[in-house]
Amino acid sequence: MRNIALKLTYNGTAYHGWQVQKNASSVCETLQKAIGKVCGGPVRLTGCGRTDAGVHAERYVANFRTDSRIPLDRLPFAINTHTPEDIAVREAVEVDPAFNAIGSCVKKEYTYRIYNSRFKNPFYVNRVYFYPKRLDEAFLNEAAHMFVGTHDFRAVRSVGTETKSTVRTVYWCDVTRNGDLLELKVCANGFLYNMVRAITGTVLYAAEGKLLPADIPGILERGDRTAAGPTVPPGGLYLTRLWYEDGRLNE
Repeated sequence: MRNIALKLTYNGTAYHGWQVQKNASSVCETLQKAIGKVCGGPVRLTGCGRTDAGVHAERYVANFRTDSRIPLDRLPFAINTHTPEDIAVREAVEVDPAFNAIGSCVKKEYTYRIYNSRFKNPFYVNRVYFYPKRLDEAFLNEAAHMFVGTHDFRAVRSVGTETKSTVRTVYWCDVTRNGDLLELKVCANGFLYNMVRAITGTVLYAAEGKLLPADIPGILERGDRTAAGPTVPPGGLYLTRLWYEDGRLNE
């Protein structure tokens, strides 16, 4: 039996996240059905993370086991004939039998995109967060840097999926601007439920004068969710990079 890792990308607007849901459409279920048609029977996908409803992935890895002998170079094309236009498999890689898309992932990067313009852009609906008040990216970057390091991040998570520990290590948290588009990139060894969206909301709170960048370490230390910023909408969030010991999956 082969262990196959798929490198894929998807627009999450139409889905209730990655994880299979009882009464809602998910990316995982949609993809499992497509693979099942190609491989001749049900498969069980393990994804690299639980993206929320409406969240997108420019990079995503999921693995499954199958007895099918379809050549790896043909597999993406075969699967893509059975997926909707908002999900695309880019490559299939045979991996070690012990490989697990989430357990083998060393770190991830998420990017939150903000359209910072006086006028809304119809082409960015459900793809970026429209914020009409002018933002100073240097100040946003100062606030974002306060999240770097190993901390207890319970102050910037929503109640939801339970986890043994809320301590994570953030390797970078940076804000850049390209014209009217702002990007907040966060790389960490793991993420809590809604963590990036709450970090973004907290950085925006600082920009609005509701807190100072210097207040953020204290908020994290106290674990005070009410003192941090709101959870911003999901449409601006993208999973953008993944790191594995198997370098073939990092591209």
